[in-house]
Amino acid sequence: MSGRAAASGRETIERIAARAGFEVHWEDANKATHRVKPDTLATLLTALGLPCDTREQAKETLAMLDAERAEPPLPPLVTAECHRATALPVASLNAGATYRIELERGGVIEGRLGTPKGESPLLAPISEPGYHVLELGDQRVRLAVAPPRCYTIADACRDAGGPPEARRTNDDAPRAAAIWGIGAQLYGLRRVGDGGIGDYTALASLARRGAQAGADAMAISPTHAMFSADPGKISPYSPSSRLLLNVAHIDPASVFGADAFAAVLDAHGAEGAAPLREQWAALEALPLIDWRNVVKLRLTVLRALYERFCAHDRAGTSAAAPLARDFDAFCAQGGHALEDHARFEAIDAIQRGQHGIGHWRDWPDSLTDPRHPRVQAFAREHRHEVDFHLFLQWLAAKGLKGAQQAAREAGMAIGLVTDLAVGCDGAGSHAWSYRDDMLQRVSVGAPPDLFNQAGQAWGLTTFSPRAMRTQGFSAFIDMLRATFAYGGGLRIDHVLGLQRLWLVPKGASAADGAYLRYPLTDCLRLIALESLRHRAIVIGEDLGTVPDGFRERLARHGLLGIRVLWFERSADRGTFTAPPQWSRTAIATTTTHDLPTVAGWWSGADIAWRDRIGQTAPRADGRDPVALANAERAADRHALWRAFQLAGVAATGVGAPPKDQAPIDEALGFVASTPAPLALYPLEDLLGLTDQPNLPGSIDEHPNWRRRLDAPLDALFEDSALNDRLLALANKRGRAARSSTAPASPATAPSESPDKP
Repeated sequence: MSGRAAASGRETIERIAARAGFEVHWEDANKATHRVKPDTLATLLTALGLPCDTREQAKETLAMLDAERAEPPLPPLVTAECHRATALPVASLNAGATYRIELERGGVIEGRLGTPKGESPLLAPISEPGYHVLELGDQRVRLAVAPPRCYTIADACRDAGGPPEARRTNDDAPRAAAIWGIGAQLYGLRRVGDGGIGDYTALASLARRGAQAGADAMAISPTHAMFSADPGKISPYSPSSRLLLNVAHIDPASVFGADAFAAVLDAHGAEGAAPLREQWAALEALPLIDWRNVVKLRLTVLRALYERFCAHDRAGTSAAAPLARDFDAFCAQGGHALEDHARFEAIDAIQRGQHGIGHWRDWPDSLTDPRHPRVQAFAREHRHEVDFHLFLQWLAAKGLKGAQQAAREAGMAIGLVTDLAVGCDGAGSHAWSYRDDMLQRVSVGAPPDLFNQAGQAWGLTTFSPRAMRTQGFSAFIDMLRATFAYGGGLRIDHVLGLQRLWLVPKGASAADGAYLRYPLTDCLRLIALESLRHRAIVIGEDLGTVPDGFRERLARHGLLGIRVLWFERSADRGTFTAPPQWSRTAIATTTTHDLPTVAGWWSGADIAWRDRIGQTAPRADGRDPVALANAERAADRHALWRAFQLAGVAATGVGAPPKDQAPIDEALGFVASTPAPLALYPLEDLLGLTDQPNLPGSIDEHPNWRRRLDAPLDALFEDSALNDRLLALANKRGRAARSSTAPASPATAPSESPDKP
């Protein structure tokens, strides 16, 4: 043990860690049990604000945690579930104490606490979901009462006029909705005049095209805000903030018109540089996104439009400034979160550009606190610059909302399914503006497993579970609302993090981490409540080492899981699961952004890429690992082809196609035949592409997050091959709906028994 752990003692450190929610002992993918190092626990405890560097500190921290456990205070927010008695997490209330609940929509409920012998005091069941106010004596707390489940696909289809067949043919529809959608990497979309990156206008076009083909959902890569001053940070899963939007996807012509945009492009660029129009066209012609230059040029163009906006719209009369009024309303609605982000962007640009400082913790002390008077003074002194970043967020919000509106108006029951990253960059605006809510100097990741024997540290931070409770889950709720606001569905990346997250101390090996438990019950209830309020479905990415019972918990609350073709296999991996045996409480898809496409898997392109960039580990027995991987893939191809034949989506009596002729239609048809309520077809597979968007474990060795479609969307949809493929898949999903006997939703019958965390 190091000095820190030795000074406090292993036993004391482990007791503190257990009280704080760490799993001192954990089980890996091979069912082997491990014990977390005391040094790791000590470092992680400090990150939670529980210092134990010395024996005296450890003693005080343990005493505080023991006191909290013996007499827990009533937290600022208590979650409950409709129609279920609620156990209050406090033991010091008198038996039969009276309470009063002010309902969010008006009305009052009064009653007395139930006090079962030896149990926590109980609130009687409440039938109305919402954020209510609970009064207990002189205490007033927020009471978040959730519906039994999230808003579901069946709900969305009903609200849209019934399942697809009912909406499109007026026939009596089956009880279970079986719809389909397209998955797309927003940045990779291509349209004429986009300047080298996918934008919200292209997304709206794709949504319309998809809806015309029968799609009811459009799942997209995260649209979280990135770093305007550091466009080299490009992973959409490592954002600056999960509260705001990526301004790189703004179409400059969308609000101010083609003429204003053209006037800016026709202006000369910087001295010695090519005119803006030439730069725009050159970037658009590239096969891969040049993020640095694309973002730089886009900001130049948008800044010129901003100056025009300030000179004409904001300075005009009330009759001439409808856009200015809309902008002002947007800023007022955005509140502190929006203003903080804009201030951060302005400060970050100066600190990086003038001082070479890349992390806000290294800024002058007065600027590291968003509530410090110096930050307020900065905002006054640089109001024009701060407003520029508000302007960018306004345009981004209009663009993304416009894409969702286009999807719904074209007939989609759900429309956009936005993506919520598991964390954010600790150097970004989210961690700066919510610094008391975030973990510091740790990275979210994953322990060693069958696919990544070294473990993973993603360089992300997220909320502290202690802060979530003490701050009344306000930051978590803000994040949910920000992501739900722009679509009809939400995908939660690494949803396992709602129960526990693998945390790695800064600078440590990814294997030297520990699991920290999160308040799963509270999180699921809040997600269900916000899902209902936004009328949006919820999908949880539940891939990896899944704790026992976790998927059942998700299903009970109406969160859909994800099932991927490559992983739906028998225990011995000898056969692929037949479509009828796929889950009815999860969406079905061929692949994800982190996995091979159908063409890439069939050809072994992923194996070749991993060998090319050094991700193939040598074997102790001296055998060639690449040859072994290819031999295993050959056997897998035959097994998958056999599964296709048995499912009736491939011709019988013929062998599997060669490596360079991937059975893409068969793979998509196989997924379409499952009883999943939503089949999601990645655009890469619909187009038969070989390369996957991201290769985990790589940065610059593989062109992650840079690939663009080969042709503009209009040209792709003029190709009969794509349209024929979509028509065939729509027909197959229609047959899946007619043959399905699944219930309309996974709702749980109301119960009078308490639901305890």
